[in-house]
Order: sequence, then structure tokens, then C-alpha cells
Amino acid sequence: MTHTCRDCKQTFGSELELELHRDTCSEGQLICDSCGERFSERAATTDGWHYRCPDEECSGAGIGEDIHKVRDVRLEA
Repeated sequence: MTHTCRDCKQTFGSELELELHRDTCSEGQLICDSCGERFSERAATTDGWHYRCPDEECSGAGIGEDIHKVRDVRLEA
């Protein structure tokens, strides 16, 4: 059975490989409300506790504040 990344559509032979990929996926798992940029968790934190938008010109910070998981964001027209 193959496992496919929802963001970049890359496929993996095991669920573990997919989980490891999610930390570095270039399409990203997080989105910043302030600037709209999508990025990986690895790009947003160095300690796993404090998150900040990796765009140097953006001041977005904090999971649940300015930064949200893409799967939790619902777009409304």
C-alpha cells in the first residue's frame, strides 16, 4: 500500500516514511494568517514550542494565534 502526501502528492511505501516527510514537506503543514504563506513545522520552530513565520518581513507567531495547521483552516467565500 502506498501513502501519499496531501500537500505535495509525493508517495511513500510506509506510513512512517510519510510521517517523517511531513516535517520537511516543501508545501508545508502550517499557514500564517498575517501573510498567507505556507511552510513546514521545521521552518517555523527550532525548539518545538515556539512558532514564528519564517518570512523575515512577517510578524506572525504562535500556533493557534497567527499560525495554524492547514488542515484546521477553513476558507469561506
